Amino acid sequence: MAEADRPHLVVLTGAGISAESGIQTFRAADGLWADHPIEAVATPEAWHRDPERVLRFYDARRDQVRRARPNAAHKALARLEKRGLRVSIVTQNIDDLHERAGSRRVLHLHGEILKARSSVDPRLCYQLPRGGIRLGDVCDKGSQLRPDVVWFGEAVPRYAEACEIVAEADLLLVVGTSLAVMPAAALLDQAPLEAPCVLVDPEAHDLAPPGVTRLARPAGEGVPALVRHWQREGRLWVPETLLD
Repeated sequence: MAEADRPHLVVLTGAGISAESGIQTFRAADGLWADHPIEAVATPEAWHRDPERVLRFYDARRDQVRRARPNAAHKALARLEKRGLRVSIVTQNIDDLHERAGSRRVLHLHGEILKARSSVDPRLCYQLPRGGIRLGDVCDKGSQLRPDVVWFGEAVPRYAEACEIVAEADLLLVVGTSLAVMPAAALLDQAPLEAPCVLVDPEAHDLAPPGVTRLARPAGEGVPALVRHWQREGRLWVPETLLD
């Protein structure tokens, strides 16, 4: 079967899936964000005001990502792709856990923590296999390097590409997101009307908008359960036995 004829599972993942690997979200009461107001470390204004503080903060986040390991949800999605299903992942997360689990089609909506980019030309990106970014580290144009992340108040450059991916979904699976961060939450509106949408999250009953199927389980439990059914049946569907 040609790839274009295979069922297309589009997965939108948020901080909840990475939290199960030990990566704290900025909304958590503890963790890296607790002592750092967003305005002080994650905005263009913060970068212009105190770039050294911003770099130190993201170095700490980068270390946390490197210590983390893919969990059962990441691995289940990668396994489904390896079995021949067409799987595209659009993630709000800046870690590389999907890739380390084995997923190949991953779009990072908000950038990638393990990359640096030029502060004057966003096309100039550099992998950070080790270490972090220091003041004085410059791009090929001689400008200071910054984290390759989308800060609050900045445009989301890959949003249009994400919309195109979601528009081709046969089923949209949303995992571990509050659906409160824009414009990512609006991606649900880009899915075809006939494409089912499933939200896997412990708070799914409170978070899911009308028309979205709720699976109120942690990502590491709910996603593998769905994947097992899809592998067994050879088609994308949501068995009622899994629903609350």
